[in-house]
Amino acid sequence: MTRRFLLIPRLQIHNANAMSSPYTIGFPAMTAWLGGIHALQRYFHQQDLLNVELVSLAISCHRFDLQTYKGRGDFVHSIVGTANPLDKDGSRPAFVEEARCHLEVSLLVELEGFDTDEQARFEVLINQQLRQMKWAGGDVLAVTDVKIYTVDEDDEQSVKKLLNRLMLGYVLIERRELMVQAMREEGQDALNALLGYLKVMHRSEQDEESSKVAWSSRRKAPGWLVPIAVGFHGISELAQAANQRDNQTPHRFAESLVTLGEFKMPYRISNLDDVLWQYHADTGRNLYLCQTLSSAKLIGD
Repeated sequence: MTRRFLLIPRLQIHNANAMSSPYTIGFPAMTAWLGGIHALQRYFHQQDLLNVELVSLAISCHRFDLQTYKGRGDFVHSIVGTANPLDKDGSRPAFVEEARCHLEVSLLVELEGFDTDEQARFEVLINQQLRQMKWAGGDVLAVTDVKIYTVDEDDEQSVKKLLNRLMLGYVLIERRELMVQAMREEGQDALNALLGYLKVMHRSEQDEESSKVAWSSRRKAPGWLVPIAVGFHGISELAQAANQRDNQTPHRFAESLVTLGEFKMPYRISNLDDVLWQYHADTGRNLYLCQTLSSAKLIGD
């Protein structure tokens, strides 16, 4: 099967939002990246490219610089905050944590309904628009011109050639199946299941003959596992709220959803669906999720 992809290489972003959820700081949430892709699609529709659909996204991180500070003798890192304007009486306002990061990523976006006759115009429009957008709340410093590739997903070499264009970097995949396993088979709640895979256990062993002590470190599962915010869960009914900004859209309180992700080198990926994220809405359970195509097929509902 032939699939067409848009590659946005080496997107350099300054001061992106690293507060990916109310309780995690790190790589920006997947809702931020898919939100940027959705904004691009709306822009294309405004330019009369009505058939173009940006259906899924893979992201490769080349550089990530979390803005934190650890002083001499400090036990933990502190967030490097911004200097907010003074109040009317000259006092400083209440401090609100705003974790920020500088990063460089490449985005691989799957296209549907794309007309090759309009490729030149399409590339010009997107190259112009990318430099005017906010990505994960950060400003674009630089980006390499985009390119469009056609790939036969049944041809292993064709897939590998495309994924190698995301080097040198780490692509983010979903590891929700680890959470499901811990919760269903081990009876853990969601938080304990998450922390169980993130914690590092240090152990010491003493050699009886030499009395030397050797330390070892291990985790519950191999790989560079990280917590990643992937969407929202509605916790109230749809209703109208006082003074809401959009009077046409019903209001609902929601909480952030966090699961496990893993950063892997692209050369270790063989299936495109492992790295491609897309939206999924489950109105029956009030879920609004970002999930990889392979995770959706593996876990289902």
